[in-house]
Amino acid sequence: MKQRPHIAVVGSANIDLTTFTDIIPRPGETIFGREFNLGFGGKGANQAVAARLCGADVTMIARVGDDLFGEATIRNLESYGIDASHVRITPGVSSGVAPIFVDSSGQNRILVVKGANDRLTPADVDAAAEVLSRADVIVLQLEIPLETVYHTLRFARARDIPAILNPAPGQSIDIQEAANADYVVPNETEAEALSGIAVRDLDSARECARTLLKAGLRRVIITLGAQGALLASAEGMTHAPPFAVQPVDTSGAGDAFIGSLACFLAGGIGEAEAIARANVYAALSTLSAGTQKSFVTAERFRQCSEFK
Repeated sequence: MKQRPHIAVVGSANIDLTTFTDIIPRPGETIFGREFNLGFGGKGANQAVAARLCGADVTMIARVGDDLFGEATIRNLESYGIDASHVRITPGVSSGVAPIFVDSSGQNRILVVKGANDRLTPADVDAAAEVLSRADVIVLQLEIPLETVYHTLRFARARDIPAILNPAPGQSIDIQEAANADYVVPNETEAEALSGIAVRDLDSARECARTLLKAGLRRVIITLGAQGALLASAEGMTHAPPFAVQPVDTSGAGDAFIGSLACFLAGGIGEAEAIARANVYAALSTLSAGTQKSFVTAERFRQCSEFK
């Protein structure tokens, strides 16, 4: 793999408020949870941390609030060695937060309050044009305004910089704008939001992928949790099998996949192997609680996989 690829992440930074509970309360019901964790999150920041831990140099372009979480978020990014010089504190606005509820099977339910993430504008992207132009891969998600996502994708396309779009949280988007991405990487729910086709198994994932390719997307990777991932392009479809584990907490697994995938692709690893590696990296993240703090280092990844 190329030494020290450079990843630029344009996206969100949140504080995760994670509650572990045996059951989810019904409307009007109060129950006791088992455990609570407060941690740094946001899809953009999570993906930046994963890419950094996998060995990439990473720059983050984001906005945080002027509350007690804002400066702490910047310090957290810097503690990983991420360039946070383009993470702006936004006066009069709260930082993004994400209350997360994890049940006894490890499945999660997440409510995102975007806060300052919703103030990240195309002007912020243009202000970071110099550093973005040096990136090997640009990574985006949908916890920031769509106009900023589209502007960044057009920026990357005009400069032949590979771009990965994680269309999460799932919502309706302009497929023609999304087609500026080299890879669009949804999970089952997000793929359904894009295509209108429910993804329940590998066959329905293939049908969904064909629909998205016909709509104009160039490459689609549908992540399928315990069923692995499906790569679809004009050249055909390839199924990457899962790396089997017993999950403790699946929060952030999709972000671990995206961030590690960006690092592996930017490092010159071929698509099929990069996806296989990202499957392993994401699976390892589910073995402990939390999002960023569950992501493993490159050394730990090598110890737990056949990829050396």
